[in-house]
Amino acid sequence: MGGRKLLSLLGFPIFIKAAYAHCPLCTVGAAAAAGGAAYFGVSSSIIGIFIGAFAASVGWYAANLIKKQYIPYQRAALVAFSFLTTIIPLLPLLGAQEPLSIFMFGDYGSWFYRTYLVNLFLIGSVIGGLIVCITPWMSRKITELRNGKLIPFQGIILTFSLLAIMSILAEALI
Repeated sequence: MGGRKLLSLLGFPIFIKAAYAHCPLCTVGAAAAAGGAAYFGVSSSIIGIFIGAFAASVGWYAANLIKKQYIPYQRAALVAFSFLTTIIPLLPLLGAQEPLSIFMFGDYGSWFYRTYLVNLFLIGSVIGGLIVCITPWMSRKITELRNGKLIPFQGIILTFSLLAIMSILAEALI
């Protein structure tokens, strides 16, 4: 009897048609990627990209669970609340300040000839959150270009592809 239940659970994903919105899979995947990045010692900007994606994805998921709108801009407020309550507590732990030197023209101390301190974790988390927020729009545009045909797991593939590309760019540039 136990073997049949196990086989039915393993075969269950075959019958799922498609995921059209942010789901727990995106959320867990982003969190796992951030944990893996921290484990392997990559830059805090990349960890920020995946933590920001995780925070925004949790907000989207929570917003999709609430069917009735109680306040104006409820969905955006929930995403922002989730993002802020995830990122702000992590800033003391992961928010290392890095120097950004800009030596273009003018005297030292002017806007274009100065050294700035930037928080790579915060910048990365904003980029990751933005990627998660624009992915549904991009997915709809791809579906429109394909005459209403949806690629299986299109949203997940698009989200993780963009996160991976931004992570590789961040690692190469920073």
